Order: sequence, then C-alpha cells, then structure tokens
Amino acid sequence: MKILITAFEPFGGETVNAAQEAVRTLNLPGVELIKLDAVPVTFAQAGAMVTGAMSAHRPDAVLCVGQAEGRGAVTVERVAINVMDARIPDNAGFQPVDQAICPQGPAAYFSTLPIKDIVAAMQGAGVPAQVSNSAGTYVCNCLLYEALHAARAMKPQPRVGFIHLPLLPGQAQSRAKPTPSLPLEDLTRALEAAISILRAG
Repeated sequence: MKILITAFEPFGGETVNAAQEAVRTLNLPGVELIKLDAVPVTFAQAGAMVTGAMSAHRPDAVLCVGQAEGRGAVTVERVAINVMDARIPDNAGFQPVDQAICPQGPAAYFSTLPIKDIVAAMQGAGVPAQVSNSAGTYVCNCLLYEALHAARAMKPQPRVGFIHLPLLPGQAQSRAKPTPSLPLEDLTRALEAAISILRAG
C-alpha cells in the first residue's frame, strides 16, 4: 500500500509543529510512506504541493496531518468546507476573510477515510481521539478541500482525509494559560493506528 502523508511547517511565530514532528518519526515496515513533512502554511502553496504529489505518486490514500491548539484529543476530520477565513495571516502574510477556496466548487466535501474506525483504533491504542466536525477555516481546511477536490478527478480515486493533533507538552508549557497537549509518542501511535486501518482496507 502506498500512502501519502503530509504535515505542515511551523506557523504563527512557532518553531515547532506537532504534526511535523509526529510524521517525521513514523517508520512503518511494509507500508510505502511518501512523506511531505514541510508543507507551507500558505493558502496559495499548500494545496498545490499536495495535489501535485498526489498526481505524481498516485497513492492509495492521502493522510494530511495538522496541529490544533486547544484540542486535548487527536481529532479525525469529517468535512472540509469551501471557505477561507483566517484568524491570523498565513506564513506568506495572506489573511483572507470569507473567501471561497473554489468559487465554482461545492459547499463542502466529506472525508473519504473510515473516520470512526480510525478513531476507534486510536482509542484502542490508548490515545484520546474523537471525530471532529470542523477542520476550521484556515490552511488545514483549505488543504483538505483541495485534496478531496483533486481526488475526484483521479482514477482510481485515493481515499483522502485529515487528522488534527494537539500540541506537544513543550509547546503547551510556553503558553500563558493551561493548554492541552499529548506526548510525541502518543501522537505517533495515533498515526500508526490510522495507517493500520487504511492497510486493512
């Protein structure tokens, strides 16, 4: 099985991205993992980089991974919506407000991953996990929308989805108020559990 797994570079003035650290630690024998572990946190570049890799590698599945500050569990996203509405500028300084990702596209795309099976596998591995019904309106959501949009034109179609990870403890300790976090080992184990479900078909 060939899986394209992506993670973002740090953003918002940070030097660490929990998703990037977790993806970089993955090493699963028997799985062809294609890692894009420094996707730009920019609306203009993220989708183009990932959909380009989808076209080049023709993976069976695409697993995009991001960081969600404030979440205390690993969250598997159900849906991407066709809107860009940024609370902070992206890493290129762009801060769209109420703009469509694809003006002629549908209002939303649903993940094509078995999201509840993935959550159950993560929980079975001892990692707090749940389904999320909002990937936000920042670059993470934009990337998921663009990847799902691109997948519809591919034959065969890869399964596509997005997982948000909490902060790492070191990141959380730098915050002025208490912030949820999970150790890197838990984040890696959660991604391994997700991939195990994808391998099972």
